[in-house]
Amino acid sequence: MSVKVDHLSKFYGSQAAVNQLSFEAKPGEILGFLGPNGAGKTTTMKMICCYTPPSSGSAEVNGFDIIKSPLQVRKQIGYLPEHNPLYEEMFIKEYLQFVASIHKIENKAARIADVIHMTGLEKEQNKIIGTLSKGYRQRVGLAQAIIHDPQVLILDEPTSGLDMNQLIDIRNLIKSLGKEKTVIFSSHIMQEVQALCDRVVIINNGDLVANESIEKLSKRVAGSQVIKVGFDENQVNLDPFRKIAGIDDIVFENGLYHFSYQNDEDIRKHIFKTAVAQNYTIIEMKQDKANFEDIFRKLTKKPEHA
Repeated sequence: MSVKVDHLSKFYGSQAAVNQLSFEAKPGEILGFLGPNGAGKTTTMKMICCYTPPSSGSAEVNGFDIIKSPLQVRKQIGYLPEHNPLYEEMFIKEYLQFVASIHKIENKAARIADVIHMTGLEKEQNKIIGTLSKGYRQRVGLAQAIIHDPQVLILDEPTSGLDMNQLIDIRNLIKSLGKEKTVIFSSHIMQEVQALCDRVVIINNGDLVANESIEKLSKRVAGSQVIKVGFDENQVNLDPFRKIAGIDDIVFENGLYHFSYQNDEDIRKHIFKTAVAQNYTIIEMKQDKANFEDIFRKLTKKPEHA
């Protein structure tokens, strides 16, 4: 039981939304599927789920081809889209009965009770979906995704809109489901990815930029340092700073310039000397360890143009 993606591409005219993408999600594994907005994550998920046909390449879900056997593929998958489509005029239990009927589930009442308990919907189960908060709507969406006990779960931003308590509950549920099922999990929250996922696939502009275990990514993070610098000047020419040995990335975020480097040497003195030579005034400087956000940003940053 697994998901295999082989050189999958999707073009809209001449624009590549997904370009020659290949990866595999294995049974009992939670795969973090990451990328900035517009990277092609949702398009890839829709192709795997047979909602969008690929332009080229192929994918298999538990041995069923998405082109040749789309109905069998859909039976294998539980899918929670980023924009959770629900029938807002229906009651929760009524909606789940409708979904269970589509999947031809035997003993619907028992299975509905199970998924209501698993997703923490007991207190809300007799409410109309349109009256629910966004967090509870996400729970209903997750309930419909797992009601037919699929072997593969594809979850696009499943914790969006949840408060901290709800987030922890759903995170634990996903972790529990990941012990037996294949889970592809998309999120913008890097700490959540680190806590949940066994491995990550990162795409940018439709291209694969990383496919590795959390352990390997953690080692990469551990070997990287960040110096955060605030200048008094509004405009700073970064070219002289990029010539400092060891610096491999500079980004501006929250009013500070983040200088990333892999060098064992403390480069703060070199940043200071360069600032003095350029007549820049440093008003803040602090050293920090790189985190998953820094690595993600480095892998997905936009190319610079001359």
